[in-house]
Amino acid sequence: MRLGINLGYWGAGMDGDNLAVAKEADRLGYDVCWAAEAYGSDAPTVLAWVAAQTERIDVGSAILQIPARQPAMTAMTAATLDSLSGGRFRLGLGVSGPQVSEGWYGVKFDKPLARTREYVEIVRKAMTRERLSYEGEHWTLPLPGGPGKPIKLTVHPEREHIPLYIAAIGPKNLEQTGEIADGALLIFPAAEHIEATAISHIRAGREKAGLTMDGFDVCPTLPISLGADADVPALADMFRPYTALYVGGMGSRKQNFYNQLAQRMGYEKEAAEIQDKYLSGDKAGAGAAVPQQLIDSTTLLGSVGRIADRMQAYAAAGVTTLTLAPAGFTLDERLASLRAGTEALERAGLASA
Repeated sequence: MRLGINLGYWGAGMDGDNLAVAKEADRLGYDVCWAAEAYGSDAPTVLAWVAAQTERIDVGSAILQIPARQPAMTAMTAATLDSLSGGRFRLGLGVSGPQVSEGWYGVKFDKPLARTREYVEIVRKAMTRERLSYEGEHWTLPLPGGPGKPIKLTVHPEREHIPLYIAAIGPKNLEQTGEIADGALLIFPAAEHIEATAISHIRAGREKAGLTMDGFDVCPTLPISLGADADVPALADMFRPYTALYVGGMGSRKQNFYNQLAQRMGYEKEAAEIQDKYLSGDKAGAGAAVPQQLIDSTTLLGSVGRIADRMQAYAAAGVTTLTLAPAGFTLDERLASLRAGTEALERAGLASA
C-alpha cells in the first residue's frame, strides 16, 4: 500500500507550512501530494508551485471541479502540469455539489453521471492529440453551424496516459468511476465499511467494463494525528468541527452526499441530528453530536502501533493508496504525524521495497 498526502484548501493560513509538509513528504518517499479546490484557491496553481519545489512526489488535483472548466481546458491544464512536472501529474475530477455548482459557477447541477462520463471522454480524447470532435448530450464540439473546426492539443504531455481519478461517494457514481477511471478518491472511509460503501460498487463498474481491480487505485483520504492511545478521545475531538461540517452542512438538507454516506455506515439517527443542529446554526451542538466512533473509524489517531493496525485493516479491505491529511496546531506536530505515517506503514509490513 502506498501513502499520499492531502494539503486540502490553500489560503487557510498555513500556506508556508503546507509547502514544508509537501517537501517532507517528498523526502520521506510519499507517492502523491493532492490539493483541493472549492470556491477559494484553485488546485492547478498550487500543484504547479509544489511540483516546482519537489523532486519525486506526484502532484494531483483532488479535485478539479467539472462545473468550473470546459473539458478541453482541463485537458490543457493536465497536459501542461504533466509536462512541467516531468510526468508527475494525476488528474482528479468531481462534479462538486449543487450549492457550489449553481451558486458559484452558475452551472446547473443536473445529470451528474452523464455529465461526468462525457467530460472524461472529451478530456481523454483531447489528450490523445487527435483533432477534437464530440457529439453528446452536454457538449458538442465543434459547435454546429458556426466557424468552429476540430482542433488538436499542441502541448505534448510527458506521458501518453495521465492517471485519471474521480471523487465519488454515491453507489452509482462509484460504479461509473470503476468503469471509466483509473482510480477513486474517497472521503470518510471506515475500514470496516469500505467494501460495502465503496469498493463493491467500484468492482461492479470494473466488471461492467470487462476489467478487474488490478491497476485500479482505491485512494481514500484520512486525517492523521499522532498521540498516546489514552488520548484518542481528545484527538478525536479535534475533528468534530470537520465531521460536523461535512455531515451536517456540506449541501442542502435534501442533497448532502456525506450525510447519506454516514447513514449507509449505520449512523442514520446521528446523521439526522448533526444535520438538524448544523442547519439551525448550532455548529457546536452539531460537533458534540458526532459519535466518537464515527470520527475514530474515519481517521488515524493515536500511537504509531495503533495507526499501523488501522493501516493493515485498510490494506486488507482493498485500499491501494492511503492519503493522509496530517493534523496539528503547529508545523512540528504536522510533520510528526507525517513521519508517523511512514513509520506505521513499515511497522505494518506494507511499505514497498
